[in-house]
Amino acid sequence: MTDQRQRIYLIDGSSYIYRAYYAIRQLSNSRGMATNAVFGFTNMLLKVVREERPDHLAVVFDAKGPSFRKDIYPQYKANRSAMPEDLQSQIPLIKQVVRAFKMPALELAGYEADDIIATLARRFAERGMEVTVVTGDKDLMQIVNEQVRLLDTMKDQVTGLAEVAQRFGGAPDKVVEVQSLAGDSSDNVPGVPGIGEKTARDLILQFGTLENLLANIDQVSGKKRQENLRQFADQARLSRQLVTLVDDLPLAVDYDNFSLDEPDREALTALFKELEFHKLLQEFSSDERASGEKYRAVLSGAQLDALVDSLKKAARFAFDTETTSLDAVRADLVGLSFAIRPGEGWYIPLGHRYPGAPEQLDRDLVLEKLRPLLADPQLAKVAQNAKYDMLALRRAGVEVAGLSCDTMVASYLATPAAKSHGLDTLAADLLGYRTISYAEVTGTGKNRIGFAEVAVEKATVYATEDADITLRLADKLEPLLLETHQDALFREVELPLVTVLADMEWQGVRIDAGFLKGLSADMEVRLADLEQEIHQMAGRAFNVSSPRQLGEVLFEELKLPRGKKTKTGWSTDVEVLSQLAEEHAIAARVLDFRSLAKLKNTYCDALPRLIHPETGRIHTSFNQAVTATGRLSSSDPNLQNIPIRTEEGRRIREAFVPAEGNVLLAADYSQVELRILAHMADEPALKESFARGEDIHSRTASEIFGVFLEMVTPEMRRQAKTINFGVLYGMSAFGLAKALGIGRAEAQTYIDNYFSRYPKVLEFMEAKKSEAREKLYVTTLLGRRCAVPEITSKNGVMRGYAERNAINYPIQGSAADIIKVAMVRIFRELQQQRLQARMVLQVHDELIFDVPTAEQAAMEKLVRREMEQAASLDVPLLVDLGVGRSWSEAH
Repeated sequence: MTDQRQRIYLIDGSSYIYRAYYAIRQLSNSRGMATNAVFGFTNMLLKVVREERPDHLAVVFDAKGPSFRKDIYPQYKANRSAMPEDLQSQIPLIKQVVRAFKMPALELAGYEADDIIATLARRFAERGMEVTVVTGDKDLMQIVNEQVRLLDTMKDQVTGLAEVAQRFGGAPDKVVEVQSLAGDSSDNVPGVPGIGEKTARDLILQFGTLENLLANIDQVSGKKRQENLRQFADQARLSRQLVTLVDDLPLAVDYDNFSLDEPDREALTALFKELEFHKLLQEFSSDERASGEKYRAVLSGAQLDALVDSLKKAARFAFDTETTSLDAVRADLVGLSFAIRPGEGWYIPLGHRYPGAPEQLDRDLVLEKLRPLLADPQLAKVAQNAKYDMLALRRAGVEVAGLSCDTMVASYLATPAAKSHGLDTLAADLLGYRTISYAEVTGTGKNRIGFAEVAVEKATVYATEDADITLRLADKLEPLLLETHQDALFREVELPLVTVLADMEWQGVRIDAGFLKGLSADMEVRLADLEQEIHQMAGRAFNVSSPRQLGEVLFEELKLPRGKKTKTGWSTDVEVLSQLAEEHAIAARVLDFRSLAKLKNTYCDALPRLIHPETGRIHTSFNQAVTATGRLSSSDPNLQNIPIRTEEGRRIREAFVPAEGNVLLAADYSQVELRILAHMADEPALKESFARGEDIHSRTASEIFGVFLEMVTPEMRRQAKTINFGVLYGMSAFGLAKALGIGRAEAQTYIDNYFSRYPKVLEFMEAKKSEAREKLYVTTLLGRRCAVPEITSKNGVMRGYAERNAINYPIQGSAADIIKVAMVRIFRELQQQRLQARMVLQVHDELIFDVPTAEQAAMEKLVRREMEQAASLDVPLLVDLGVGRSWSEAH
């Protein structure tokens, strides 16, 4: 073992470029530039630096153009397909990253990266240095010795002399001997036909070298093998020449050239901003950081009075809360921060508890003085993710009104292609500013502390910076909203919706835990029955929940078709099982088992544990700035994914119940996306059908199958329904064929018939794809921009995905806008009329209300009116209303 100062790491850059590209798929920045390979490669580099801590390192690449091996054998690597275009475009960026980290990047025309590595490894090993080659390439096993080892960071594998001997049957010099016989299909090295790596290994173990083997062919067992060795002896020698690495290149570099310096933070900042690698940017940014000079802790009554006075006189102020939990309805206040002018602000510590903590103001006194200001609708306020702060303050007994800007929501509208609308990302992108991360003040892992344990001095800078940056971001984002024509949507819909969602989360939804417990027990019995049925079909007992054991049963013991291998065994994913289920009952039962187990675990067992101990309700979070279309999503728990097509799924909805004496009112838009399509495409036949109140799926069936409306069968209607919704999602003939279980040609005929009957729909689809190519976004009826940057991708899969989104986003996004308008209007009416009814859930096109029975008639009228008048379309907007003692009964 050599001295630590004499270690060097040589990274096989070319090998890792491909591995990074295939390990991470479909990653791009907001302009549609592919970034997956750069991201994977950068993280691989950092893994080496962080875990191995090298002080000398070089990254080695293949040079452009053919190597000398192509001259020896023109078919060398001829079987390799061309580098994917979206990978090719990332190579210069990868090299920029390496240079920005101030790591030497080596390449040499006419030679491969492996030759450079072999040369350097030999040179440094001869000097007694310890060389680690970071690679996943088996060819480099030939250079392993006492001083040289291989490290595969993606598999966390180290290859030394023992590992080489285990694979190739001897010292590293046997690697080329074995490969000369076995060849290498990936590089199109021919070897000898009929001899694989295992046989080659045995032959070299017996004869020592290729030449000795060829000199003693008569001693080889098997006539055919002897014949092949005689016939392809020169091909084996050629193969040996191709796989032998050159280790004496005249490289004008030495050990000192490979010392690692501090990275070029300015170059990395520019690169990571362009690539939108926000976590890496946070770590390596050269952006401005807070000095904290004008951030003050409020610890006395006089300081509090001065702050309250300043806030009263301010044109507007930013505020932020520090709490004990990410769950706002369970969080207790630890402190409050405020900012009026950029670069300065205040932090009021309320609940810091640690040895030596300064005396803090009484929480109730502080909130009493702040309450009138925060509740004053005339005092303009700014916050980042205001919903969280509003809920945390409401839990502390303080209402917030007068919200003039939520910077997270403003960014969501003004920069829809951005991957993140978090404060740290916005500060870097819009202000060129690097915020203090939460981990910097609380630590990480086992050493992490709660914010209440953070020293007040540290907390003051961190918390006040949040308010300060939020205020600055509002000044940046508001002009951007005007510039992108999103201001009206922001002011009239999204900003008021923040208050609506905060109230919905605060109200929560009541769950019958006893019912779920009983349902879980019923499902347990059903799962046991299914498991027994599956075991009988399999002929033995096994763990049905184990993909490995299931794969062995299906494909090795029962010999079912369509099996496909993965790295860990047989694939038993939904696609594989669904195909098998058409002909094999055991696969259908396994799908039933998995579906039931998921329902039991995700809902029956999990939901009761999420009931709030103080309210007795479940409080989901509605995410306003996540989806590409403007749709709300739900999390912790996700209440928008409860299946309704199965009996078990519908039964779970029976557990959602109103308050005592109340009913649940469910209001669901009828076929809203198809109505929006009719309006946006201006398709006369569709508009006429909706105006007449016809069943749209039956009408479509009549059109595409060429029969009278009265002659449409249930099966025709089912197929037409699939086509109607398939069109919304840009479904291809292949996709439709799969969905309907018909041939591709028949599916194409259906699609052709559809567009011949509804030609304006096809025009609309093509127009939206053209709009997306030109602008990289499409717009909804209310002007929301839905980003589709991948529409220009050189990767066909990503481009096709973006084209389908270009068709669907304007429709789905318009539906999202419409229900948001309705939510804002209904909430306003509930307040103005002082009704006790509360909006408690939103699930895509459906709203759920918890309603006192005395208000039922008024609520039905109010909800129908506001939902049906939320947008003016060329076709009527219709709402289906239902009332019941559970969500299932109401829906």
